[in-house]
Amino acid sequence: MTTRTDTISPAPPRTRRDWTWVARQPLVGPLAALILAVVVFSIGSPRFLSPYNLSLIGQQSIVIGILAVAQTIVILTAGIDLSIGAIAVLGTIVMAKTVQSAGGVGALLIALVVCVAVGAINGSLASFLRLPPFIVTLGTFTAVAAASQLYAGSATYPVTDPLLTFFGQDFGIGAWRTTLGVGLLVVVYAVTFYVLNQTAGGKHVYAVGGNPTAARFTGIKINRTLLMVYIMTGVIAMIAAWAALGRIPNADPNAYQTANLDTITAVVIGGTSLFGGRGSVVGTLIGTLIVGVLRNGLTLIGVDNLYQNIATGVLVILAVAFDQIARRRTQ
Repeated sequence: MTTRTDTISPAPPRTRRDWTWVARQPLVGPLAALILAVVVFSIGSPRFLSPYNLSLIGQQSIVIGILAVAQTIVILTAGIDLSIGAIAVLGTIVMAKTVQSAGGVGALLIALVVCVAVGAINGSLASFLRLPPFIVTLGTFTAVAAASQLYAGSATYPVTDPLLTFFGQDFGIGAWRTTLGVGLLVVVYAVTFYVLNQTAGGKHVYAVGGNPTAARFTGIKINRTLLMVYIMTGVIAMIAAWAALGRIPNADPNAYQTANLDTITAVVIGGTSLFGGRGSVVGTLIGTLIVGVLRNGLTLIGVDNLYQNIATGVLVILAVAFDQIARRRTQ
């Protein structure tokens, strides 16, 4: 007579796979890059970690950080917006030129209408006419940049209205002082994070970017989703324009010429895939800080601004290359 004995295999010992799981998390790479940049520049310049300079990095990241939120939403749909910086600049010009006749609130509302209108044009062309977002927004960028120059008469306009410069007010937390614009940046990220992760509309954005065919079969209205995404970029661009006047109370049609490159850099470095459907605004925030730390640190150690642009361009190429490699490995 044979008896059957059940044996329980011992649990497998922990191996390095536990650590590889951590390394595969999308935010680990950007966070490690941010920490590395902080360490390098703190060694290169004793002023880097001073409370004043850290506050300055935050303030310098306000406008690009807010615009990067809009860029993230667009890229999540597998699109891109090359006009986002130009829309924000147009918003500052509109506010500066209408505030005398319409008042602070009126200037904000007019700028909102203008920015949303441009976003709606982008969205309509990219969704209903199915034109490539790259071509659409490149054309819009050229047109809006020229319109800003014409409307401003190639001149700059100082802004003194307290409402338009509201986010330039500073406040302190102990020895650290910053501006209300930094608080606005945090609020924009928090609201966008909630919308993308806790609402049906946010889930539709990921679905459209990840697999538009499957999204259509599940009943998601792709054209309407894309239109709303580009309208939201107009709203966010107006918020960035308002924050820009708080940062520097001067409307300049030549401002933020590298905004498109900086926002795309922040988004891609933060782990959002240019192919759509994957990424988060948390990663974009980290990417924004990386761009801010990079530009600030290079300035402190005496690197020319043109070389900073070269470094930013190289970062974009490297980030896209890593994204492509990761995409191939998952297929």
